[in-house]
Amino acid sequence: MISYLTKRLASLVLSLFVASAVIFLVIEVIPGDPAAYMLGMNARPDTIAALRTELGLDGSVFERYVGWVTGMLQGDFGVSYTYRTPVATMVADRLWISLPLALYALFLTVVIAFPAGIFAASRRGQAGDYGVIGATQIGIAIPNFWFAMILILVFAINMRWFSAGGFPGWENGFLQGLKALTLPAVALALPQAAILTRVMRSSLIDVLGEDFMRTARAKGLSTQQAIFRHGLRNALIPVLTIIGLQFAFLLAGGIIIEQVFALPGLGRLVFQSISQRDLVVVESVVMLLVFAVIMTNFLVDLAYALVDPRLRVRA
Repeated sequence: MISYLTKRLASLVLSLFVASAVIFLVIEVIPGDPAAYMLGMNARPDTIAALRTELGLDGSVFERYVGWVTGMLQGDFGVSYTYRTPVATMVADRLWISLPLALYALFLTVVIAFPAGIFAASRRGQAGDYGVIGATQIGIAIPNFWFAMILILVFAINMRWFSAGGFPGWENGFLQGLKALTLPAVALALPQAAILTRVMRSSLIDVLGEDFMRTARAKGLSTQQAIFRHGLRNALIPVLTIIGLQFAFLLAGGIIIEQVFALPGLGRLVFQSISQRDLVVVESVVMLLVFAVIMTNFLVDLAYALVDPRLRVRA
C-alpha cells in the first residue's frame, strides 16, 4: 500500500509541474499587452512601459514563471491587474460559491444516478430498464443551460419557490445560501446524473454475469441482496472514475450556469478576467482548477485501493 501511495504522489507532483508550465506558456503567448489594454489605445509608450515594470511584465518568461510558481507555493497568487486586489482574496471569495455548488451538484448526481442505475440493471430488458435508458438519453442530449432556463421559468417565475438568480451570501444563513444554489445545482446535476446512471447500469450488468454473483444467488440470496452485498462494490471502479471526472467538470465547467443564474463564482471570474486580459487571475484560477482535477484523480486512485483489495496486493 505504501508503494501504491508513493507512486500516486509522484505522479501527482509531476502532473502539477507539467500543468503549471503548460498553463503559463499558453497564457503568456496569447496576443495582447495587458498594460496597453488597461491604459487604453491612446496611452503613451513610456506610460505603458512604466506600468509593465510595475506589473512585473518586463522580466524574462523564465523569471516570471519561477516567481509565479514560488508565489503560489507560499500562498501568494499575485495582484489582479484590473482590480488591484490580491488574487488569493478574489479566488477565496468566489471559491465559497463554486465549491459548494459543485459538491451540491455532485451529491444530487449520485443520489439520482445510483438508484436509477441499480434499478435499470436489476430489470435488464424490462420496461423499467427501457424507461431509465430513455430518460438518460434525454438528459445527455439536452444541454444544462436549457435545463437551467426551464427551472427558472417553472420554479422561479411561475411557482416563485426560488429566486431567479444571484447569491445572498453565506452570512445571511446557510439555508438561504443553499436555497440560492439549488436550481443551479439541479441544472448541473441532471445531465451528469444521466451519464453516471448509464455507467452504473453497464458496470453492474457486467458484474451480474460473473460466477461469484451466480454463486451468491445459488446460496439463496435474492437479486437485490446479491447486488447490495456483492455486486455493487465490484461495480464501483468505473463509477468512481466518472464521479472524479464529473466533480472536476462541475467545479471548472459551471461558467455558463453561473452566467445564467448570475452567480459570482470562479467560472464568472475567469470569464471576466479573460475579457479584461487579467493574466494573473486567469493563470491562478486555471492552475487552481487543474490542481482540483489532479487531486480528485489522486483521491479516486485511493478509493480504488479501498474498494478493490487486489490493487493493494499488487502494490
